[in-house]
This record gives sequence, C-alpha cells and structure tokens, in this order.
Amino acid sequence: MPAIRPRPLQASIAALFVPLVLAAAALPYEAYAAPAAQAAAVKPNAAFDTWADKFANDWVRMNSQQATSTQYFAGPEQAAHDRQLTPLTDKQRARRKELARVGVAKLDKWLAGPLDDNQRISAMTMRWSLGETIASEPFEDYNFVFSQMGGAHVGLVSFMTQTHPIRNALDVSNYVARLDQVATRIDEALARAKAAEARGLIPPRVILERAQAQVDIFLKPAPAENVLVTSLEKRTESLADLAPTVRADAIAKSKRIVEEKIRPAYERVQAYMAALHPKTGNVVGISRLPNGAAAYQQALSSYTSTTLTAEQIHAIGLREVARIEAEMDRHLRSLGYTEGSIDERMLKLDMNYQPKGEGDPRPQILASYAEMVRDAERRSASLFNLKPTAPVDVRREPPLTEASASAHYSLPAPDGSQPGVFWVPMRGPKFDMIRMRSLSYHEAVPGHHFQLAIQQEQKNLPKFRANRIFGGGSAHSEGWGLYAERLAVEQGWYDGDVPGLLGALGSELFRARRLVVDTGLHAKGWTREQAIAYGIGSQEVERYIARPGQACAYMIGMLRILELRAKAQQELGAKFSLPAFHDLVLRAGSVPLDVLGELVDQWIARQKTA
Repeated sequence: MPAIRPRPLQASIAALFVPLVLAAAALPYEAYAAPAAQAAAVKPNAAFDTWADKFANDWVRMNSQQATSTQYFAGPEQAAHDRQLTPLTDKQRARRKELARVGVAKLDKWLAGPLDDNQRISAMTMRWSLGETIASEPFEDYNFVFSQMGGAHVGLVSFMTQTHPIRNALDVSNYVARLDQVATRIDEALARAKAAEARGLIPPRVILERAQAQVDIFLKPAPAENVLVTSLEKRTESLADLAPTVRADAIAKSKRIVEEKIRPAYERVQAYMAALHPKTGNVVGISRLPNGAAAYQQALSSYTSTTLTAEQIHAIGLREVARIEAEMDRHLRSLGYTEGSIDERMLKLDMNYQPKGEGDPRPQILASYAEMVRDAERRSASLFNLKPTAPVDVRREPPLTEASASAHYSLPAPDGSQPGVFWVPMRGPKFDMIRMRSLSYHEAVPGHHFQLAIQQEQKNLPKFRANRIFGGGSAHSEGWGLYAERLAVEQGWYDGDVPGLLGALGSELFRARRLVVDTGLHAKGWTREQAIAYGIGSQEVERYIARPGQACAYMIGMLRILELRAKAQQELGAKFSLPAFHDLVLRAGSVPLDVLGELVDQWIARQKTA
C-alpha cells in the first residue's frame, strides 16, 4: 500500500495510513531535492540569499498589514507601512499574482543550480508557496468576501483592535491614519463581492446570515461605544509618551471617523447583504458553484500540501473515525458508560463535569486553562530541547467574533510587546470541560505556541521563513497542533484522568470526522444537516462551509509527522532521540510536507554517521 510519500515504509505504518501521495505545487518535489550527501557538500550561494531577501521584501511591501503583523521592516519604512491598510482591489491582486510568477520562474533557475541544504529548503518552500498563490488566484472569490470566518467586515476590525500595535504616540497616530482607510477597504470588498455575484459566486444562505449578524453587531453601539473607539481608549490608558490632550484628540478623531465614514460603509454592506439574501439558497457545498470541483481540489492542495483527492481524504476520515471510536468505546466502558452511541455517552460524561453552582463560571474556567498551559510547560521540559522565549497568555475571544469563533492562537509580537495568545471562545451556557487539556496542548503548549513562536525566534532562518512570509500551509502548522495532542496521550499526561483522555480522543475523533464532513459537504453533496448529524457542531460545520478544505489540514498533517517519526525510529533504533526529532521539526519552521520529509531524511543520514 502506498504511504504518504512514494517511499518504502515499515509494514505497520503502511497499514495504518491509507494512500497518501504528496507533491509540491506544479512540479514534482524530486525535481528540486538534492541527495543528502550531495547537498551537504555544496557551499552557501550568497547570490541566492541576496535575491531571496530582496524578493521577500518586495512581497511584504505589497501587504502593509503583513508588514505590521510581522514588524518586518524597521525605522521609517516600517512606520510607513504601519499607517496603511492593504488594498482589496483587483489591481492589487494582479500585482501579487505577477510578482508570484516572476518569483517562480527565478526559483526554478536557482533550484537547478548549487544551493546548500538550508537554501534549498528555503527555495523549495518559497516555490511551493508562490505556486499555490498562482494556482489559487482564479478561485479566490470562492471563499466569499463577507463570510463569518475572517471576512473583510470582521478581519479589519480584528486587525485594528488586536494586531495594530499601540506602544507609543506614533502608533496612536498610525492607528488614526489607518482607521481613516477602513471605509475605503470595506467599499473595495463590497465591489469585489458584487463582481463575484455577477459570476455566480454567491454564498449559501447560512453563511450570509452569519455575516449579516456580525454587521448588525458592529452597527448596534453608538460611535463612541464602537469597538474601534473603545479599544483605542483602553490601549492608550498608560502610554508614557502620549500627552493627555493628544490622546483625547486621537479618540475624538476615531469617533468622528467611525461615525462619518465607517458606519456608513458598513450600512452599505448591510443593505447589499439584505438585497443578496433572496438570491441565496440552502445548498452549501462549493461544488454547486461554477467550476466548483476544481476550486475544491485546489483548496485541498493548498491546505494539505498534497495531491490527495476528495475521495481519498474521505476514505482516510472513515478509517480514522472507526479506529478512534473503538478506542473510546473501551475507555467509556471502563467508566461504566455502556449504553448509547459514542456521542451520547460522551455527552453524559461531559454533563458530569459542567460548572455547578451560581455565578459566572467563565473567570474560573479561564484560570483553569492558564494553569493547564503552565502544567504543559513543565511536562514538556523533558521532551523538547528547543523552547520559545516568548510567553503565552490565555484570553477570552472578543465579543464581535465570539459567536462564530473557534479556539485559536495568535503569535507574539516580534519586539516582545505582546505575548503569544491562546484565544478561548466562552459562549456558554455549556462549556466543553473535558476537552480543555487537549485544547490547551493544541493551541498553546506544546502545540502552536511552541511551533510558531520558536519559528519566529530562529536566528539561523532567513527572515522570510522565521516570519512565515512563505510557508508550508496549514498541514504543517495544524498537523503539529494535532501531533501535540497525540504526544500528550503517548507520554502518559492523562494517567489517572480517563475523562481527560476521552476528551483528548474525542478531539482526535473530531479531526477525523472533519475529513469526512468537509469532503462530504464539498464533493459529495452533503447538506448542513447531514454534516451536523455526523457529529460536528453547527458552528463548526458552518466554518467548513465558509472555508472549504481547511479542516482537512489537521489530520493529514499529523499523520505525515507520525509517519516520519516512525520512519526515523525504525532506521535509527537506539540513536533515535524524541527531543532531537522535535527540535528538527520545530527549527525548520513552516514547510510543505514534502520538504519536511526531505529534512527528516537528511537528519536520519546525519544521525547514522554521527
């Protein structure tokens, strides 16, 4: 049976995974890979480093918001970007695609010549990322400009209130300058939505209604109480170099911009959505759209960095669901839960752990999450040599996005002004108590915080890799998050905590079901109700409807990391070190799965001769 990549694997691993065939975008990986022994003998190519740094700079210069989130530049150039919001125009999209084409053509030439190991990894990662940009561009409007998952109407607000830095008086001035551009960007997004509608690219009704609710929430407060004003007030309370009169002026200007420009722009979006509503329907899969099957296959390619078809991913999901449910059944029976389906028994178990008593339980739950993260840091000490220096905090998801958000992680600011943040939606009245530990391991430690903060802090990586300007897509990052969950199970972190272990297995079951549901919705004609009946909550199902393919990255990525680890264990025997393997994966940063495989092969070769 073929394994994830067309390389020999031990029988036990090959039996676990259904056929997975990975490939770099547009050109086979093997066309770029140099044998480990040959690559090790090549000296660094200084000309490549010069070109790659310049190209990455040009790439980031087209996206001022990315420049801000990564603090990619310094001095006046960075300050200039911190005053701009990235245009959402067709002209901007065309510029981005053309630069990607130039980059791919040049990278193909670099990859045909001499590069050392690290440079080749950089070039292959850049090439994959740019290739996916080109391949995905024709389908960009299939994601819908106004969806509840990061649509322009919520993305701009989140960026201004969470990502734009407020460290000093200059940042406040930049904030006001940027705020003055929000209405323009919203109108640009509205123009894109109308152009997409003319092509028949209309969101399903449920997605439109979720976005409508977000616009309504945004418009409900008076301008002075709008989050774009109140967040500025709160974040400027203790700035040392901000004079009270300057602060008052900035707040007054922000209120005026919201009242005179931003609210009218959102009202235009509100009116457009109301007019669009009668044209929407209840068929939710992307395959309903013109050329929808091709759009979905490209989404799968980008999110999983594989050439897997929807049929293959669906089959993987069914197999993994059966395996995990059998294990959960065994543990549920050990606790005396013998009657009903897995979901019914897990619901009964979870109900026993819901907060009891009067008062709002959220503060205590949030504190418990924080303690779980601290405990995970202690437990991780023996499993990782490489750890981030940046701290990680646990915070509740903001009100604007809490209704539709899933738990997620945001990077620390490179300059140390903000920690990494594990964001937790706490809608209530029911809380997912027995999954708290696995969620903490996935989003914070040793999951995304270890992975992404370490990458950002790496000194031996080119800046464009350390800052994920070019990377390996969701399969690497989300695969690591799910691997972190599995690692906790393997290492006995749940010893004496069978309910917590069942929560962890339930989380893994959830990711396996995602494969089935996402492909079911977008390739097999499933309805929203069918997906919910399969065991996925309505808000999650709506996330998959709005973002086809993304939910498939988790399990596919984890399976690949586990496969590579098993291969290294088999070939190295007593020379295998789990902390060293983790260091290798984390130190490389975000790379496509094929490139990760080459890195592991090189590492195995070096360990054999050490």
